[in-house]
Amino acid sequence: MSSAQDVKQPPPPPSRVAISELIPELGNDLLGKPIEAHPAGRVRHGVLVQVVRMLQFATWFSYCISNMAVIQYLGAPLYFINRDYFYAYMALSKQSFGLLITTITQWFSPTVVRISGDRSVRGQLSRTEDGLLRTDFPERLIMIANHQLYSDWLYLWWVAYTNNMHGHIYIILKESLKYIPILGPGMMLYGFVFMARNWARDKPRLRHRLQKLKARHGGPLSGSQGLDPMWLMLFPEGTNLSANTRKGSKKWADKQGLKDLQHQLLPRSTGFQYCLQELKGTVDWVYDCTVAYEGIPRDGYGQDYFTLRSTYFQGRPPKSVNMYWRRFAVSSIPVEDAQQFELWLRQRWLEKEQLLEQYVRDGRFPADEGHDSDGEPAVGRDGGSKVIQGAGFIETEVKLARWYEIGRIFVLMFVYALFAYILTTMWNLAVHGSFQGNG
Repeated sequence: MSSAQDVKQPPPPPSRVAISELIPELGNDLLGKPIEAHPAGRVRHGVLVQVVRMLQFATWFSYCISNMAVIQYLGAPLYFINRDYFYAYMALSKQSFGLLITTITQWFSPTVVRISGDRSVRGQLSRTEDGLLRTDFPERLIMIANHQLYSDWLYLWWVAYTNNMHGHIYIILKESLKYIPILGPGMMLYGFVFMARNWARDKPRLRHRLQKLKARHGGPLSGSQGLDPMWLMLFPEGTNLSANTRKGSKKWADKQGLKDLQHQLLPRSTGFQYCLQELKGTVDWVYDCTVAYEGIPRDGYGQDYFTLRSTYFQGRPPKSVNMYWRRFAVSSIPVEDAQQFELWLRQRWLEKEQLLEQYVRDGRFPADEGHDSDGEPAVGRDGGSKVIQGAGFIETEVKLARWYEIGRIFVLMFVYALFAYILTTMWNLAVHGSFQGNG
């Protein structure tokens, strides 16, 4: 954690009224039933507009996903021909998916994101001239975060996009997700790791995937040291916060004699520790993101408010997504001692609990606005050092940096179409003596 002089505490709001009291009464619906209060306010779109938005959403998403699935299956044989090119190919496909979810958020769920961090990430968070986020994190890291909502991974993938790393995300997920049609096989080809919450079953498959993530390659999109770029994302809580999971976490805390948490679930250390052990020597940093959504009452749960319908069709996404970043050197983490590592991880979650409590109370995370003029310069991804000012608060939005990046979603499909056209033309010329064939 950064020192007190480096972190600016935001001024308290004019009135410390509980967030739940600030949610407006929304009146009654057409049947006279009271409309449930919502952090994002009233429903912005009527039923007809919601149906239109749902159709637009489904059309865009299904069309893009179908194209990506075809592209993935066409490229799968590369694994047996040249694995360097296979991983580069899948990275391009993964970039397309990162752009897809960014456009979906930009068009259907415009979201303000407020970002700050402590001294450890000074010089790695900045705002571009047009107001967008730019991050300068390393090309290989392990990313951990509290799990507030099912869509946490979406915003974290967007952060990877701001670092040009959206083609190198790897996520550890629960096993049931791999059975989703089209998406499940696609995630498997992306190299995501599926966990059954049974360590005897999970350990071999996790070892298999981690061995691949620390293998050296020399093909396109390989890293600067022969290691492929990799942002390994995992949620140590194992699932998102809800009434049911909160009860389970409390039961576990009581059984183990641990301090319970109000804004999070107790983290599980086994899988995270194993990742650090297996990737030792290939990853230098663990990046931690504390995520909070504006307007959720103290005793409320994000999943009860920000559903798929509310967020994308009714026009009621979170008013803001708030992130607080910090990082820890792997060399400072007791990865070889299970008991010490569990204590280390639990302490990080207690710190995150304090950050979340401050957010609920004040409406903002702290922010670093210090500078490194005291002779301890921050070191960026390029290894250079200079006096660097803290970023303070960065308020931005989830969107593409350039509108024409939409075309990159289909870049591999365009390549296949061009290749097919050239082959067809050459066939017609060779067999029929003309570019038009029999016609």
